[in-house]
Amino acid sequence: MKLRAFGLVISLLGATLGLAGCGYTPGSRALSGGAIGAGTGAIIGAATGTGPAGGALIGGAIGAIGGAVTSARAINLGHGL
Repeated sequence: MKLRAFGLVISLLGATLGLAGCGYTPGSRALSGGAIGAGTGAIIGAATGTGPAGGALIGGAIGAIGGAVTSARAINLGHGL
């Protein structure tokens, strides 16, 4: 069961970091990444026994950092469509 929970954590963290770059400015990417990370972290925390609050804090911090450090040039935001 622990291996399954670990796999879930890894896959959700990967998805969180992949979605952390939603936004046009570093500030908006940090906000959206933090929100996505907090939601994902709460789910992971509840699934692994850490608790939703602890998971949300950790996930929010990781998502905000991931969103802030992404470059708008590295992400196709659909400009010009």
